[in-house]
Amino acid sequence: MDDIDRTLIGLLQEDASRTYADLAAAVTLSTGAVHERVRKLRQRGVILRTTVDLDAKVLGRPVIAFVLMETEGWITQAIRQATIEDPRVEDLHTVAGEANFVLKVRVGDPAELQRFLRSLYDVAGVRRTRTLMVLDTYVDRRPGVAPVNGELSPPD
Repeated sequence: MDDIDRTLIGLLQEDASRTYADLAAAVTLSTGAVHERVRKLRQRGVILRTTVDLDAKVLGRPVIAFVLMETEGWITQAIRQATIEDPRVEDLHTVAGEANFVLKVRVGDPAELQRFLRSLYDVAGVRRTRTLMVLDTYVDRRPGVAPVNGELSPPD
């Protein structure tokens, strides 16, 4: 991956609806060359999908919380199903430390968060939760091609 690929990725992260012609103008290549570069980035798995970012506040889900969850043993099918099927759960990660899992949850208000937390205790294997409710967000960034030590990372 070179600087042109990194620029294309950055532009697509800002607005994935950009045309190949717009991208080509930004990196001073032909439309065909840009199309081929984007195709290769997809083929190599750098670009996984094209999606839409939604405004959670407009959708009525402005409250974000991180829930540390302690379980009996490792993840059970019941815990996996409960979190996968609940649209309030945006992320589920296994973690090292005092908890077994951390969930990123997005809800409409604190009362809904409380209902969600109560529902976790209905799932077999959940022992304890600790919740951090977000008051404000200053950085909300997706993975990207950030510089390493002030310089772009070396090619693969």
